[in-house]
Amino acid sequence: MIMKRYDAIKKIITDLDDELVISNIGFPSRELYGIKDRNNNFYMSGSMGMATPIALGLSLALEEKSDDRKVIVIDGDGSLLMNFGELITVYAQNPSNLIIALIDNEAYGSTGSQETYTSKVNLSNIAKSIGYNEVYYVDARNSVDNIDIKQYLDKKEPVFLHIKVKPGNTKAPIIDKTPSQIKNRFMESINKEN
Repeated sequence: MIMKRYDAIKKIITDLDDELVISNIGFPSRELYGIKDRNNNFYMSGSMGMATPIALGLSLALEEKSDDRKVIVIDGDGSLLMNFGELITVYAQNPSNLIIALIDNEAYGSTGSQETYTSKVNLSNIAKSIGYNEVYYVDARNSVDNIDIKQYLDKKEPVFLHIKVKPGNTKAPIIDKTPSQIKNRFMESINKEN
């Protein structure tokens, strides 16, 4: 069985509890919404390349409040390539509570599955060359069983989890909440006491 982004997202979200999740625009957000909608999920809309920067800002704000919750960003190879400086910024800011779960399907999945350059460029090697200590590559094209997000939750520096999957979208539902509703309920979940 060929594993796609949907399968990786399902495996990640199933293993989470109160962690805060920022999801990349388009189909990743729709798939997350269809798998497990929760107040702790922030579904990005209309800002390709900005999921990781938003997650970074949130993780730094939580650190400032001594809030020990983890922030997991479900990002994609196309978005990362669009805003490549985000990897350097995360490394330089060095948050202790951020996990970048980069789902690499070698395609711009939400715009027609045009090929990205990640079939030729290894994003894990780039993260290592920047200086990340916690870089993990998971080939999930045949099975998502080796994706275990729990093992990274106790890390005290940024984690770059590079998950390789096959391209393809599901018939994920349209998110039936406005951007304001998504933002407001997410902010309420952030401000609740742990």
